[in-house]
Amino acid sequence: MFKNESPRQKKFNNLLQKELAILLQNYIRKGAFSNLIISVTKVYVTPDLSLAKIYISVFPSNKSLILIENLSSNSSKIKYDLSQNLKNQLRKIPELKFILDDSLDYIEGIEKSLKQSKDSEYNKNILKNKKT
Repeated sequence: MFKNESPRQKKFNNLLQKELAILLQNYIRKGAFSNLIISVTKVYVTPDLSLAKIYISVFPSNKSLILIENLSSNSSKIKYDLSQNLKNQLRKIPELKFILDDSLDYIEGIEKSLKQSKDSEYNKNILKNKKT
């Protein structure tokens, strides 16, 4: 997203990604969601470290919109808990903006369409062989 990330931004991104993944997994274990896998796929922090865009991947994807809405509405609590975990490492925690990463759904759609095209080619070949 940001082409010229500084080494400080990269370290900040990695640290936030690791800590948010642990924090969100703990929320899911304690919360009402069951049979849910969540991963923090990428974190981008602005150069002034005031805003963090957090890309979340959710499986199964039918619960993803509900989860993103819950995360966005509780971002201040998540920010507070994150600050408590990182108080000795970071001076200021950026604002958190949660974004759904639907790349897995996109890949799955491509794989389904490729499989369907292979199946249709296979069926065409069977029909050709039956005609002769």
